[in-house]
Amino acid sequence: MKEFDYLGYEKAYEIVVKNTNLISDMCETISPISPEKCPPHIPGCEEEIRNIAYQKAHELYGDPLPEIVQTRLDKELDSIIKNGFSVMYIIAQKLVWKSNEDGYIVGSRGSVGSSFVANMTGITEVNSLKAHYRCPNCKYSDFSDYGVKNGFDLPDKDCPKCGHRLDKDGMDIPFETFLGFNGDKEPDIDLNFSGEYQAKAHKYTEVIFGKGTTFKAGTVSGVQDKTAFGYVRKYYEERHVPLPKAEIARISQGCLDVKRTTGQHPGGIIVVPKGREIYEFCPVQHPADKTDSDMITTHFDYHSIDQNLLKLDILGHDDPTMIRMLQDLTGTDPTKIPLDDKQTMSIFSSTDALGVTPEQIKSEVGTYGVPEFGTGFSRGMLLETKPTTFEELIRLSGLSHGTDVWLGNAQDLIKSGTATLSEAICTRDDIMIYLMDKGLPPNTAFKIMESVRKGKIAGGKEPKWEEYQQIMREHDVPEWYINSCKKIKYMFPKAHAAAYVTNAFRIAYYKVHDPLAYYAAYFSIRAKAFDSEFMIYGKEKAKNKMREIEMMGNEATDKDLKMHEDLEIVIEMYERGFSFLEVDLYKSHSTRFRVEDGAIRPPLNSIAGLGDVAAESIFEAAQEEPFECIDDMQARSKVGKAITELLQKFGCLKGMTQSNQMSLFV
Repeated sequence: MKEFDYLGYEKAYEIVVKNTNLISDMCETISPISPEKCPPHIPGCEEEIRNIAYQKAHELYGDPLPEIVQTRLDKELDSIIKNGFSVMYIIAQKLVWKSNEDGYIVGSRGSVGSSFVANMTGITEVNSLKAHYRCPNCKYSDFSDYGVKNGFDLPDKDCPKCGHRLDKDGMDIPFETFLGFNGDKEPDIDLNFSGEYQAKAHKYTEVIFGKGTTFKAGTVSGVQDKTAFGYVRKYYEERHVPLPKAEIARISQGCLDVKRTTGQHPGGIIVVPKGREIYEFCPVQHPADKTDSDMITTHFDYHSIDQNLLKLDILGHDDPTMIRMLQDLTGTDPTKIPLDDKQTMSIFSSTDALGVTPEQIKSEVGTYGVPEFGTGFSRGMLLETKPTTFEELIRLSGLSHGTDVWLGNAQDLIKSGTATLSEAICTRDDIMIYLMDKGLPPNTAFKIMESVRKGKIAGGKEPKWEEYQQIMREHDVPEWYINSCKKIKYMFPKAHAAAYVTNAFRIAYYKVHDPLAYYAAYFSIRAKAFDSEFMIYGKEKAKNKMREIEMMGNEATDKDLKMHEDLEIVIEMYERGFSFLEVDLYKSHSTRFRVEDGAIRPPLNSIAGLGDVAAESIFEAAQEEPFECIDDMQARSKVGKAITELLQKFGCLKGMTQSNQMSLFV
């Protein structure tokens, strides 16, 4: 108004206030992101999901189905079909079946294992019914309460009808943790495919939906703490302005999370319905503006559009790859491995089944290299709890993945004798089941579980916490339990823990019963810093290298620490009486360790400095025909002097001259 006061008050008011509001009122409010929900549709998917689920249920439990199975199936299918989630189940089912057909098992992530329909359609191996017996021969089933939470912990039993050994199953997980208490929560089906198979699974989505309908999910990465600090410091240094460190840190806070670059989600695929264009929802681009890349991603971060378009999480993981290699090496079908094997279970509390003492391998448990239970932190949990059942392993997996669930919480309760491992809060499902057992209304129990697992109570963001505490006390929930809820910032779903532990137990089974295959698979797929120079020439050399890394203390690099992890398993292998063969130009694979004559043959790339590309090139050339001389090897393998010197150092070129003089003369 002051700027326009030369026009007089009335005219100035018209220009400054009336007209600007008039124009504003004429403009529609628009969002750059469409509010429309557009999931893809596969004709007949509702009937297909129902048919697949019932067919598998009848195959396992007979016809008619036991009431408990029938009720759970009907309840889930009604929710899935009524809320339009059938298409997500069918997509996941097609992807998993295709992967299984091609020889790779698929692991499920998140809470999809809470769904019995997901189990019946093959999306997850986790059977969420209560612990039970079923007969594979005559379809008899027994859902009686035997006092265990997990079917694999039931004692062995023969069928009372036909005498056949009964199968044991059931992990006792409520469906509500997946689709919510009313069955209308948007499902998020995350799947772990083998890293080797992930690209094929991504391509297969295009087969399901048609070309041009699937896009890689884009990501936007922002400026992080240290980078922001560097920007600010350099800015003021260039202008010769001295600033204290605290002021640089303060100013750098304003740069945090500003877009730095774009990328792609490791497993996210965005699906556009047929007949629609991606441009109706967002632009597309090459990640990081690399126009020479053949990769196309969504321009918007996938979180911004996952309410509009379906996002599939098709992630790559080492476990399915390792299990596939173990199956190839041993011929043992991983899905037939008994998940109640006593020897395998024993390595989670002792080293006896491995035939070594704790002093030999510097560990009182035998879980080096076993997913979920191989780290120092996890082994410490095993030592404190000494698990003997599958249910306890699932609980420990939940504790190790949560935030403020074990440390300063369950650990102290178990140590002090206030609670046992089976009573402590380990996974989010525990809360809802426990509170319902105490008599709380199911909906209230569900809401308390959601508040705890999201960290709302620990963060003071749950307005109803006082009310919830009062209800819990009225139903005799102990104070230690309420205090435990207050500390939790994040909780793992039981179904996720169950899926991970299932594959971890399978890998542990191979470790106990097929050790050479296990070590070959581990070093091929999981070892991050295997170095033949220090590892294949006997345990004393390996132990010396391990001591050298330990003496570095805080100066040890990330690579040193990774090598230390690999050395732990190398030494364990030696202590169990196994050894390595030398790297061989013709017998060694390019990247895979091989079992040969009761020992393990390291691959070419286990030589530090000899990368995968060079190893592959040498391996392929060597398979065609033997090398006549070093020059011939260099020419056909396309490797230079540095690689040749590495091969000579490891004795791979013994007896080979630099060049074949006779062939040159001819």
